[in-house]
Amino acid sequence: MSLPIVTKGLSKVYAEGSVEVTAVAGVDLEFREGEIVGLFGPSGSGKTTLLSILGCILRPTAGSISIYGQETSTMGEHELPAVRRQYISFIFQGFNLFPALTARENVLLALKLKGIIGEAADERADFFLGEVGLGHRLDFLPRDLSGGQKQRVAVARALASDAPIILADEPTGNLDQENGRNVMEIIRKLATDRRKCVVVATHDNRIEEVFDRTLIMEDGRIVTQRFKES
Repeated sequence: MSLPIVTKGLSKVYAEGSVEVTAVAGVDLEFREGEIVGLFGPSGSGKTTLLSILGCILRPTAGSISIYGQETSTMGEHELPAVRRQYISFIFQGFNLFPALTARENVLLALKLKGIIGEAADERADFFLGEVGLGHRLDFLPRDLSGGQKQRVAVARALASDAPIILADEPTGNLDQENGRNVMEIIRKLATDRRKCVVVATHDNRIEEVFDRTLIMEDGRIVTQRFKES
């Protein structure tokens, strides 16, 4: 079976006037099911750009990326949304919840965009909100939830879609240490139990021990790769 994500020689170059800025430079990586990977590095190191390429949001300038054996770097723009719907869910630092929708409705909307509606969607939304400890907050609006609870809604939304790949950009950036740790433990447990491929871009060294593998980026390159000791 094909791996969730494979990159070869992946690069991204931005042109700023007559100056070219290399955000990602020759990255060769493989990501596996049931693995949670931390992507660390200073601001400007290329973490978010790399994550966006993995999520089929940005196109690479050079190199290749395959999602479960499908070469996405050569796909047309009209083909990429279907890949994202089928294979990828995102968790963002800013939660990205709709303020006029309840916790349940925020999850249901994401499921609808993936073509999951009706009773099946209701069951998934309630189940995963319960799994992240928000079974008693299903009908609360975001304004009535704490920062940690909002991030848990975002986690439930990503997991409910049952996409095999979860990409998270600074998911603990707006959280205190306790809430950040709790959110990452939830991501780790549910994703590992369900054999998800999880990649987390973060500055938060407090959560490094959660990861099976840690990648360090500098100047667009992976300069260090560490595996968790068993």
